Amino acid sequence: MARTREFDTEAAVSRAMELFWTRGYEATSVRDLTQHLGIGQGSLYAAFGDKDGLYRAALEHYRTTLAAEALRSLEEGTDARSAIRTLLMERVRVAVGNNGQGCLAVNAVCERLPQDAATRRSVRDMQDASRQALTEVLRVARERGEIAARHDPHTLAAFLVTFLNGLLVSSKITPDAHTLEPLVEVALTILD
Repeated sequence: MARTREFDTEAAVSRAMELFWTRGYEATSVRDLTQHLGIGQGSLYAAFGDKDGLYRAALEHYRTTLAAEALRSLEEGTDARSAIRTLLMERVRVAVGNNGQGCLAVNAVCERLPQDAATRRSVRDMQDASRQALTEVLRVARERGEIAARHDPHTLAAFLVTFLNGLLVSSKITPDAHTLEPLVEVALTILD
């Protein structure tokens, strides 16, 4: 008879996400994970298959929590420019935290690609969701006259996602939101 799992897998994934985010994939060993999560190696393998499985679960947890929360902030903005500014600055604030830990998704790309196709798919899905949400906000903004009719919402959204990726990499080099905020203002001029 199989033993029942004696730990909270969701909590374990959340804690693993924090460890991968702080250290990166390569610098995090299975031993580090089992110690940090307070579980045995057998339990880790039974629940997640291997380190890669736990890493994918951590990326998915990031997507459904922090990344999804950032996109929800777009829906709460009073106007497109304010909503986009809030989205970009909140992502910067998260990235500069813990002495510039960056963004887990961007860190994953920088560390794991081009070899890791599964990480590429996970991060591409996150970026596609961001691009789609931004496209919709910008489409509505164009209809309301908040941005010029000459702008293509999809192209603007793609630019903003690309800009954000670069900003998140920069946040690891310069983990200071006040230094990066003026760059957000410059990027927002594309909406003029």
